[in-house]
Amino acid sequence: MKMHLNLKTRDLDASVAFYRTLLLAEPAKRYADYALFVTEEPGLELALDHNSQTNVHEGAHYGIMVEKPEDVDAATARLRAAGYPIDVESQETCCYAMQNKVWAADPDGRRWETYFVVAERDERASEATACCGGPAAAETDACCITDADAKAAAGGGCGSKMSVAQATVVA
Repeated sequence: MKMHLNLKTRDLDASVAFYRTLLLAEPAKRYADYALFVTEEPGLELALDHNSQTNVHEGAHYGIMVEKPEDVDAATARLRAAGYPIDVESQETCCYAMQNKVWAADPDGRRWETYFVVAERDERASEATACCGGPAAAETDACCITDADAKAAAGGGCGSKMSVAQATVVA
């Protein structure tokens, strides 16, 4: 079984480059206005449709749960090496679980987390963070702000999070 997602994107080439790095996969199909990634780990069909008028609404985020903490480290290294801005969280409680994760945003601003659950918890979030998945997180939680200048103005990361600001990749 595979999950299917279809996302519209303003810049198909930049999005293909991002998802190639995030998913560690090449597109199974690639046309001037369309790309399709088909992966086994995670079980996913991700279709990208070019639409220059796409407007991504804040509040939603996407995630890839991995089997080993080293998988988060590998995703962090891939995203960092490709030059994508990332936020790394270590031992943070979010959504009733202590997690290690790395966050990155696709070229249209969709936030993706690659995460490993360290332990289950009885609380939703630690006092240091309200989790980056909440509806207003990108506006209210400094660790969730994707714009590097706005993040710096808000005081950088939060909790035990380590913010890694890097130049945006131009595909």
